Amino acid sequence: MIDTICNSGLFTSWTDPVSGIQSWVLTKQIAPLQSSFYFTNRSWTEDGRFLWLYVAYPPSGSANYGRMLAVIDFVEGTFQVYPETNFLDASPMIDLHTGEAYWISGLDFWKRGPRPSDGVIKVNSFPSEWSNFRQPYRISTHLTLSADGKWLGVDAQIGHDWYLGAAAVDGSTVEIWQQFDRCYNHAQFSPTDCELQLIAQDWWFDASTGSKGSADNRMWLLRRGEKAFPLREDGSAQQTHEWWSANGEYVWYVDYEKGTERIHIASGKVENIWPNGTCHSHADTTQFYVVGDIGTYDWKNGCRVAFYNRKTNREINLVSDLPYTERTRYHTDPHPQFCLGDRWICSTTTVLGSVTLALTDVNQLIAATS
Repeated sequence: MIDTICNSGLFTSWTDPVSGIQSWVLTKQIAPLQSSFYFTNRSWTEDGRFLWLYVAYPPSGSANYGRMLAVIDFVEGTFQVYPETNFLDASPMIDLHTGEAYWISGLDFWKRGPRPSDGVIKVNSFPSEWSNFRQPYRISTHLTLSADGKWLGVDAQIGHDWYLGAAAVDGSTVEIWQQFDRCYNHAQFSPTDCELQLIAQDWWFDASTGSKGSADNRMWLLRRGEKAFPLREDGSAQQTHEWWSANGEYVWYVDYEKGTERIHIASGKVENIWPNGTCHSHADTTQFYVVGDIGTYDWKNGCRVAFYNRKTNREINLVSDLPYTERTRYHTDPHPQFCLGDRWICSTTTVLGSVTLALTDVNQLIAATS
């Protein structure tokens, strides 16, 4: 794959001056801002052909309304933006088998294939009787697919209402599993249980007054036909940026004070995995390797992207000192994630002066920490 990336003419090799770790930076510029997906949603197809990313054209829009999708085809050597994919919130999802992208515009769920000749298909719509002429703030924070492939997760915020549920991929129905009068979002279907979603109690701004609402206990589970319940009775708003383990047995998350942790759902056992991993983290399928951005919320005082090897308890930086960029408007945090069968890490970077995407080979990180 390194040869494919190198020969594509789209990427430039960059080596961190402190750690010596090599990354490949996307230097082909088709938009002023190019970034990786949010870490919970993988964007590189399993055959290695299609790599999707976010693009934006400042000053147009923001993180909620101003981004659209672009895709690299490593077989054809093309880099294509699709303006019709302008999406609501951080919602897109890629079918890693077909390369199709799913996104939300307004109240509607859409999909299209990765090739320019592929058509745009409407998948479903959030019911207008629930939106009642109100503009949605979001319909899904980041789309995920149920384990049986039949449902897309919904965590809609419209006015003063929050709707958690699922939209049928065949367009037949949208189910509301529970309605709330405070913010719950970041819904993620379990990778193994199609009846279960992980949801997050989050802060929000009142649609009428602009006053800020608080969160008390971040992580909850919602099962179809039942009421949501907290994952941890002793949970707090400090535990955040959660994601499922690949086997569905654990929920991983970041505690801003303690680092990256995981909780075993059946037993409730909590393990502190990586004390340094204090912002956005992500684990590979085996759960032995972790990557994360650190210091992101205090970026002006130093931000780095690091890899942690649980087998050896060793850590190394992919980027030792990430050049600062304004992070609030387009959500350009590094958001590193394992992708392409856990063989690569995809992240957003600024090491060459612009906001763009970077790829880092996992094998060299394992070798450097073994």
